[in-house]
Amino acid sequence: MSEPLQLYTYFRSSAAYRVRIALNFKGVAHELVPVHLLRDGGQQHAADYVRLNPQHMVPTLRHGDHVLVQSMAILEYLDEAFPDVPLLPATAPGRARVRALAQAVSCDIHPLNNLRVMQYLEHEWEVDGPRREAWMQHWMREGFAALEALLAGSADTGRFCHGDTPSLADCCLVPQLFNAHRFGVDLAPYPTLARIEQACLALEAFDRARPEQQPDAQ
Repeated sequence: MSEPLQLYTYFRSSAAYRVRIALNFKGVAHELVPVHLLRDGGQQHAADYVRLNPQHMVPTLRHGDHVLVQSMAILEYLDEAFPDVPLLPATAPGRARVRALAQAVSCDIHPLNNLRVMQYLEHEWEVDGPRREAWMQHWMREGFAALEALLAGSADTGRFCHGDTPSLADCCLVPQLFNAHRFGVDLAPYPTLARIEQACLALEAFDRARPEQQPDAQ
């Protein structure tokens, strides 16, 4: 019998969204454990959860006796633990390219738009809602422009970010584009990103991972 796998998630967390996509794509049976980032002062700050994840963040993956944090580390773990449906290409240059595309989202765009950053801007610096949204939109546009150039200018780009099979890069791109739609970023300047998003969302694994499809979506 395989070890039970639980994903602590929040429906609108783009980091948790990445992992939901990967679990679905790989066909790995799992249980979703909602952690509401706004309710009750933020359930990620509850003592029981902090014992699992001292960073007060989602996602957290529990696989048997192992507890894993940080979405990119979790994605790499899933690729090693469940290798039959890989998230990384077979070649070293391909793997490096996919990791670079994924990190362009996870390291350069997402951290500047994270909930705790927005809460800090609001509560510590008293930045109002319109200016917080302008901040998020700016960093998304900056990142998307670079991604569009990287993808549109490469023969390695296919139906998806790398060739014709979804990869780690697509797992990261689609949730960030969800955020862009949510905060009104015009995607017309990024036709390659929009095309890849549509190809991904046509797949059941991506569709089932959408925030609005989650049990805690309210």
